[in-house]
Amino acid sequence: MLDILRRIVQEVNNAADIPSALDLMAKRVRDAMGTEVCSIYLLNEEEQRYVLMASEGLKREAVGHVSLGLSEGLVGQVGQREEPINLEDAFSHPKFHYLAETGEDPFHAFLGVPVMHHGQVLGIMVVQQRDVRRFDQSEEAFLVTISAQLSAVIAHAHASGALFAQMDASADLPSFYDGLSGSPGAAIGHGVLLFPAADLASVPDRPITDISAEIALLDDALMRVRQEVRDLAERAAKSLGTEEQALFDVYLRMLDRHALPAEVIAHIRDGQWVQGALRMVVDAHVRNFEMMDDPYLRERAADVKDLGRRLLAHLQSQNRRHIVFPEDCILLGEDISAPMLMEVPRERVRGIVTTRGSRNSHMAIVARAMGIPTVVGVQNLPLKQMDDKEIIVDGFRGRVVANASAELKHQFEEIIAEEASLQAGLEKLRDEPAETADGTRIQLQVNTGLMTDINRSLERGAEGVGLYRTEIPFMVRDRFPSEEEQRVIYREQLSAFAPHPVTMRTLDVGGDKSLTYFPIEEENPFLGWRGIRVTLDHPEIFMVQIRAMLKASEGLDNLRIMLPMVTSVFEAEEAQHLIHRAWLEVRDEGLEVAMPPVGVMIEVPASVYQARALAQRVDFLSVGTNDLTQYLLAVDRNNRQVADLYNSYHPAVLHALLHVVEQAHEEGKTVSVCGEMAGEPGSALLLMAMGYNVLSMNASNLLKVKAAVRQVKVSFIRKLLNEVLAMDNGEVIASYVDLQLEKAGLSDLLRHRKNI
Repeated sequence: MLDILRRIVQEVNNAADIPSALDLMAKRVRDAMGTEVCSIYLLNEEEQRYVLMASEGLKREAVGHVSLGLSEGLVGQVGQREEPINLEDAFSHPKFHYLAETGEDPFHAFLGVPVMHHGQVLGIMVVQQRDVRRFDQSEEAFLVTISAQLSAVIAHAHASGALFAQMDASADLPSFYDGLSGSPGAAIGHGVLLFPAADLASVPDRPITDISAEIALLDDALMRVRQEVRDLAERAAKSLGTEEQALFDVYLRMLDRHALPAEVIAHIRDGQWVQGALRMVVDAHVRNFEMMDDPYLRERAADVKDLGRRLLAHLQSQNRRHIVFPEDCILLGEDISAPMLMEVPRERVRGIVTTRGSRNSHMAIVARAMGIPTVVGVQNLPLKQMDDKEIIVDGFRGRVVANASAELKHQFEEIIAEEASLQAGLEKLRDEPAETADGTRIQLQVNTGLMTDINRSLERGAEGVGLYRTEIPFMVRDRFPSEEEQRVIYREQLSAFAPHPVTMRTLDVGGDKSLTYFPIEEENPFLGWRGIRVTLDHPEIFMVQIRAMLKASEGLDNLRIMLPMVTSVFEAEEAQHLIHRAWLEVRDEGLEVAMPPVGVMIEVPASVYQARALAQRVDFLSVGTNDLTQYLLAVDRNNRQVADLYNSYHPAVLHALLHVVEQAHEEGKTVSVCGEMAGEPGSALLLMAMGYNVLSMNASNLLKVKAAVRQVKVSFIRKLLNEVLAMDNGEVIASYVDLQLEKAGLSDLLRHRKNI
């Protein structure tokens, strides 16, 4: 039975569309169970009825037309009870409702099970038989298992708006496609589908005799593609910083004669023509990367494919498709590489949507640096149908909308205009202090990682950097950056913000962050080798980074060093010992560098309960609320199955935050917050009421938080904090905070979290 189940699920997942998937499911289940009827009813929420969407055994003309109310018939009874109903004679049940249109007269035996997803009934699956008999336990278990598998297919179709629209070809209803936010913001524009000029998959094998001629063709193509990448890098230099431009250095290294080309030449020497050899090498690398669990490594597959296609295009001497980019361009594609993005006129790009990739892809990094709203990993988006269609990109929620109603489009137009207007209105606060109406100040800093963050941060009046993510310079290379390369990068950050402090987090890889040249493969990476654990196990990496930081701070003295993922006092002490050793080495080289303050991040429950002990040994604490919330609630916020359980207003999170700041202050140490809670006005005010000294956030949120701080009194936010600390439900707390801030006149600053 397990083999049958696997085959059914595989066939359904490969179906061309939802109606085909449902028809296939009904047929395969009927055959597998040896029954006479299998039907699938799905809930139409708008009509509040269960609609017969597929059936094997009932009249075909009834499909798509027959429906039952939520409490009507045995189907409605299954939905209301949210559990299977197994009857030997359906006709004798008081809830039986006869539907003449379906031709179900002769069927007595009835087994119905709910199709559920995240606690919601999406539909009902029913099997029927002429005999008066009860389906046995194994049959019931099989149908329950099948319905659980079907629920994912139905949920995807339901979310996209395709569930009932595909049954009616004339329907032109709004369609919603969920992915992941690659870069925040909203945009409206017309889709432009980017696809490669050359198709590697269509290249056949072909034997050759003149090996030298094929290698010469490869060398010529390599020369042209290298120049193409250099030209793109030059264009990128106008809008990207040094670190982001390093992405193009990675491309050039991959094109080095000793890298991918060497493998292509090896196949040519075996007698394969150059195009076939290129296909074989690219396919092998892509397969290897795509099979890897680590998201960073999977992203490298897109880079290899892009280079392969570029080389093939030159080998085939084909001109690329001439694409006309409209003024309001939404770029679409399975994968859009950073070089592909740079080929498009920046002033025309409103948004980006990909069906693959993650927020850590090279393209997403560049998109954030350029401030382009981006949604990635929109798996169920029908790309070919989106070309030249008007599309809404919701980078706040990670959602794409097609066929938007006039009302919905108008709502997003207002949001876009209000965001621009709000930002323009907030600009006047740039040089004003983050001070409450009754005179209490808090320091607002920024989280950075890209060089392009510097200007945006300074334009918004940042008072320093609360978190500089040093892993970014490591990510955009295909090797560890040297001490001097790191020193140059760090110096630029420290100089730009001097005399304000810059808190540099030491290399934080592992979990959902890895390096292509330093893979970490684990069953459970979030509970594995990450953060300080990695660098303490590799002091040679740690020492080079600390030395680079110290040298970069010469004459500026605004460096602060922060240790990630600390779970014990021992880790903090061991890291401090290495930092002190690096400082002595730098001093011995003749550099007059002060010993910088050293702090730890509070990201796991263990450090929450050791906050006081840690505060006794370091100079400051900084709470990473993203990971802390994830670990406290045991919720991976990137997992769509449980993402809705991730709630930073959860009572456990709020009480943990209060405990940390109280313990640190008892030791006379300052505490900051550098997670997303710091950049959301409601939670930022609660953190201020708790006594946090510094809030560090994305530069785009800084002025909103400053505006919120300046419009309230400390007495108001302390009263609000005491009220929510007495509550036991995170959703209630979030709603209550919004309500109170609206009453205080801050509704404009909250609008987007509520309405999008």
